[in-house]
Amino acid sequence: MAHTHWQRQLREGLAEMQLPLSESQQQQLLAFLALLNKWNRAYNLTAVRDEEEMVSRQLLDSLSIVPWITTEHLLDVGAGGGLPGIPLAIIWPEKRFTLLDSNGKKTRFLHQCVLELGLKNVDVIHGRAEDCQPEQAFSQISSRAFTALDSMVNWCGSLLAQEGSFLAMKGQYPDDEIAALPASWKVSSSHSLNVPGASGERHLLVVARAEETQ
Repeated sequence: MAHTHWQRQLREGLAEMQLPLSESQQQQLLAFLALLNKWNRAYNLTAVRDEEEMVSRQLLDSLSIVPWITTEHLLDVGAGGGLPGIPLAIIWPEKRFTLLDSNGKKTRFLHQCVLELGLKNVDVIHGRAEDCQPEQAFSQISSRAFTALDSMVNWCGSLLAQEGSFLAMKGQYPDDEIAALPASWKVSSSHSLNVPGASGERHLLVVARAEETQ
């Protein structure tokens, strides 16, 4: 598929999301998508194989959580093919992003992205969340297609600042996962995400420590 088609999908999607990005940022996003598409054949980075859906399900989906990101340094756990971490790092060069994944193939791809796209604000860590020991806890941790909410808070809770929150990207509203959260955690807010061109539901769940444990 000609990349002019991706270009148009991206431009129209960003306009619908009211996300004004510079021409160079749009070109960087498309360059990332081309890398993801190329490496996906060998590395199985993402389940999305249809080029017609890639802009929507990878770039626009990642950028749909922009209104809820308030931190200057975001940790993206289970970063996989770099979603949402790399698109967010492209649009916010002044913020820092740490991408964590336990799969060596995926972190090799992420290192390649950082190199080829010249991303000075991204750190890639190959390892498991429960083994990670950051210098300081993160005020926000994002995850997309990573794991169930109870596993997320169990594995990554120690990485989150006391007043911090998880930004968990989900498809359908996960009632079962919410019910399974330990009592010390709560969903402080949930948001239906608008992703231009994507079929099916998308939700963002903001998960924080329950008040009585703070």
